[in-house]
Amino acid sequence: MSTSTPILQAQGVGVRFGGVRALDGVDLALRPGEVCGLIGPNGAGKTTLFDVLSGIRRPDEGRVLLDGSDVTRRSPVWRARHGMRRTFQRQQPFGQLTVADNLVVAQEWRGGGGGLAADLVGAPTRRPYERARRDRAAEVLALCGLGAVAESYAAALPVGRARMLELARAVADPPRVLLLDEPASGMTADESRALSAVVLRLAAEEGCAVLLVEHNVSFVMEVCARVVVLDLGRVLAEGTPAEVRADARVREAYLGTGVTN
Repeated sequence: MSTSTPILQAQGVGVRFGGVRALDGVDLALRPGEVCGLIGPNGAGKTTLFDVLSGIRRPDEGRVLLDGSDVTRRSPVWRARHGMRRTFQRQQPFGQLTVADNLVVAQEWRGGGGGLAADLVGAPTRRPYERARRDRAAEVLALCGLGAVAESYAAALPVGRARMLELARAVADPPRVLLLDEPASGMTADESRALSAVVLRLAAEEGCAVLLVEHNVSFVMEVCARVVVLDLGRVLAEGTPAEVRADARVREAYLGTGVTN
């Protein structure tokens, strides 16, 4: 587990929906090179916390720090420009583009002039960064095992590969912080293992800090060095996978008494 200074922090975060407290004083710290899991029963506040961390929702209380600076009022685009990426439960590929072009588009948001359409229809271009974007797309395709379907339309991908494409798009422009929402949903066991290998490589080799929400508890326990458990908007427990599995409160609230190590 990384012992470096946190790159992303939630401090005393609270969110209310009318009279319901979706988050209540949540503290969380994520460090470079760390893979941390966020689990809990439905309605625990996991997605709401992701929304706060990524800038989609402002908290009613508390703050979010990125590199030690308060970014609570910063937009999602500002956070993305400073290295934060996020995926969503619902897959949102550009279905009428190829898999490779989805990764080119994922890097286009930084701009540079000339427009996207000219690139994708093969119009002449003198932009020097075009080759760099294509080269990066090829690297990520190889990393995520998508090279064989690079020229397939994204809409035609089966669920498992579509999930991997979501991850590939999130890391096409190299992230410093990666928030993954249900990344293994719909994947086979082999696909989940491939996903795990990619996530661990991003953390170990590129120093990316990864926070993931996932209902597949086995996946979380295998890939994460640390696990945070939310229940009713509060942090119920935090620790290594072994510590969380052994916590009686967690077993009662989420894992169930029949779960074994």
